[in-house]
Amino acid sequence: MFTIIMETISTWAIPLVVALVCFWAILKKVPVYSVFTEGAKEGFSTAVMIIPYLTAMLCAIGMFRASGAMDWLSAILEPVTSLIGCPSEVIPQAIMRSFSGGASEGMMADLCATFGTQSKIGRIASVAQGSTETTFYIVAVYMGSVGVSKTRHAVAAGLLGDVASLLAAIFIVNIMWY
Repeated sequence: MFTIIMETISTWAIPLVVALVCFWAILKKVPVYSVFTEGAKEGFSTAVMIIPYLTAMLCAIGMFRASGAMDWLSAILEPVTSLIGCPSEVIPQAIMRSFSGGASEGMMADLCATFGTQSKIGRIASVAQGSTETTFYIVAVYMGSVGVSKTRHAVAAGLLGDVASLLAAIFIVNIMWY
């Protein structure tokens, strides 16, 4: 029953929010199309501005994975994660999530294809994917593109949020399904 309710909510949530925003804008007499196209124009200029930072970040991610540092870090963290009910297979995706949403999504898809979407690994990976943020990506790309250079507290807060989200994902999956 819970699964049916969640599927219904997830199916209708985004269309309802979009419809509600459009309806509210019409009530407030906002020119929806022109405001939308203006925002899209700003988004394009922002995308062009962040390309150098994005390229640097993607290069750093590639070097991190190719060097074997990901496997080494996962092996070190495995004894701790097994104590809290997190399978070691999820660790690389959880680490990568702080760096790149696309790379971690690919890792999640691989975990789901290997272990199944209804497995503990698939569920933890999916919940973690949807509840954590790409901390280093945001710091490197967005803060770099606007000239923010003092990011010490932002990185610490972002990583703390990533850990809290992962722990919450593990806790929720273990309570709801295992």
